[in-house]
Amino acid sequence: MKREHHDSLVVGVDVGGTKVASGLVDRDGKIKAQIRTPMVANGEAREGLDAVFSAIDLVLGSDPQARSLIRGIGICSPGPLDPKTGVVINPPNVSCWRNFPLAAEVVKVYRVAVRIENDANAAALAEARWGAGRGYRNLFYTGIGTGIGTGIVLDGHIYNGRTGAAAEGGHMSIDYHGPRCGCGKPGCIEVLAAGPAIARRARAKLAAGKGCRSILLDLANGNIDGVTSEMVAQACAADDPIAKQTLQETVDLLSLWLSNIVDLLEPDAIIIGGGVAAMLDPFFGDLADRMAKYCIISRCHEIPLLKAHYGPDAGIAGGAALCSE
Repeated sequence: MKREHHDSLVVGVDVGGTKVASGLVDRDGKIKAQIRTPMVANGEAREGLDAVFSAIDLVLGSDPQARSLIRGIGICSPGPLDPKTGVVINPPNVSCWRNFPLAAEVVKVYRVAVRIENDANAAALAEARWGAGRGYRNLFYTGIGTGIGTGIVLDGHIYNGRTGAAAEGGHMSIDYHGPRCGCGKPGCIEVLAAGPAIARRARAKLAAGKGCRSILLDLANGNIDGVTSEMVAQACAADDPIAKQTLQETVDLLSLWLSNIVDLLEPDAIIIGGGVAAMLDPFFGDLADRMAKYCIISRCHEIPLLKAHYGPDAGIAGGAALCSE
């Protein structure tokens, strides 16, 4: 018996430098099953592809009816990549793929539509379609974690730019004299406000010896070099002054950056995801107030700052969203 369209599923795949996550996602954006397997990022191209096949096969095997219901596979892959041709160009963290036709190789095996995108663009689309951004027409999404990725959704579609490389908002510089980012530019918001930068500022404050005992030292077993951004969040929740100052500085930096985004795009909503988003949750009100002071656009206070819905599953949901149209 032929199944109705509402029973259909898509496979969302999230490829990283060390793991491949895949999930079965229904038409409402609910992840019905998911698995994680190791990624072979530094070997032969075929080894990396086989890791993707393994992740897809395992999640399809979790439901005996899944293969008959699958209508598409969406893959979040590290970039640079070309979403139109499905070619992964030269991702630093997945060196096995150079000008690799990932979408075409997956189509050969599974015989369904396959789309690829970078993770932040795909996560932005998932949030627009099913998550915190549902009901908004134009969105700016940022995932703040080890790095800062961004995605732009306009009229319900990812804005890719001329070649598919648009929306690298994490590499917008806000300080010409700031530290040099891995991309080569000085003062990018990524090098100033991502997780490693938060930890680095906290360690510098501890090393300077502000005259007060910090919970951070206890969390790091007395080793300043062992302080992480997660420890900063824990210490801030316990009212540690150094941790609170460190996160307040992060809010200051992000508010300046986001005010630039608002003045450029004036989106209907801004969605913040990634590991750092959770630790900044208590500061969202302050972040919005500071943005309003910087923005030229006088009605910027009407733009909501929203916490992302999908959290650590953003890559799976994002991959699925690519096939949701």
